[in-house]
Amino acid sequence: MKLLENVQLDCLSDLIHTLSLTTGSCRLQLKLESYSCKMTGDDKKLLRHITNASEDTGLQALSPPNLGYSYPSPPVNVTGQEQDACSTRTFHCLVSTLNASFRPDYDFSNAKSEEFSRIPDLNTVTQDIHNIFYTSLGDSFCDIKEHMWNTIDKEIGLQECSFYSYRSDLDSDPYGDCLWYFNFFFYNKKMKRILFFSCQAHPYGDQISDDDEVYYSGYEMGSSDVEF
Repeated sequence: MKLLENVQLDCLSDLIHTLSLTTGSCRLQLKLESYSCKMTGDDKKLLRHITNASEDTGLQALSPPNLGYSYPSPPVNVTGQEQDACSTRTFHCLVSTLNASFRPDYDFSNAKSEEFSRIPDLNTVTQDIHNIFYTSLGDSFCDIKEHMWNTIDKEIGLQECSFYSYRSDLDSDPYGDCLWYFNFFFYNKKMKRILFFSCQAHPYGDQISDDDEVYYSGYEMGSSDVEF
């Protein structure tokens, strides 16, 4: 996996973080990162590891969607729902994305496929994220909502994506100290690209760092054919 530099995604992440400092109920730390799915040497090793660690039938079992933000607690097994699945190659891309985003501090190579879910459609994803951010940021989120999705759409082509989420097992991950978190993956197979959208909520600290400055200048609100 190769990180694809995107200044607009970086600015959007910083903007939402800044809004959380000025109008939100908690401090938000975001990752909005775009990755090429072209395999590196480490990715090839991971694919062999995943294949050897399971009786690979070409499919990996997924859990039913668990929407809304997740709390730092072990995943709950949901019974009575039909189990989904994805290809081993797709599962590999999801795990590789986590490794690329959080290396060298965390290694997700042993993540289980059941910690991931497939989200049925774009509308479900957008409404879930809207609800989470509106709860955390209030009306200020409405001012940037359209631009947020336009920026993401321009990078990943949302109408062509499949959508996944990840809820960690907390044994070796970065979410244990946060109030809540979410992780979404927008996978455009045609573009061979994944956009990783992750958010962690933390209580306000006693002080705001010099980097946590409010700024909006130079941030242009674009447009898109996608409606939200």
